[in-house]
Amino acid sequence: MANAVYPLYKQALLDASSNVDVNDGTVKVALIDTGTYTYSSAHDFYDDLSGVVGTPQTIANTTVTNGLLDGDNVTFTALSGNTVEALVIYIDTGVAGTSRLVAYIDTGVTGLPLTPNGGDVTITWNASGIVQL
Repeated sequence: MANAVYPLYKQALLDASSNVDVNDGTVKVALIDTGTYTYSSAHDFYDDLSGVVGTPQTIANTTVTNGLLDGDNVTFTALSGNTVEALVIYIDTGVAGTSRLVAYIDTGVTGLPLTPNGGDVTITWNASGIVQL
């Protein structure tokens, strides 16, 4: 699978649906074991995910400029669990069934795949940003 913006996120943007504005919500990143989760263009909310490794972390200081989402690097502390092959960016509402999936990222990330060993893991975003619409 290649990196993708979830199609139902793009549709929600065009429809002006709820929970689409990264500036109004808490943007998080989840680490994903692709042995358990398979990307689907039909997925729209966090409750569609499986294979989440560790606890998703907030991406602080998110910005959007010319359709490019960017934010601070993220550290997962004392990470253990299954191998991580992908990241999912989502807007957390506090409810899995309304926390909208934004992007699936499995290529171009330094250090993926990674096998957690109980140490800290830092996700360093590309200098050009996290995801571009």
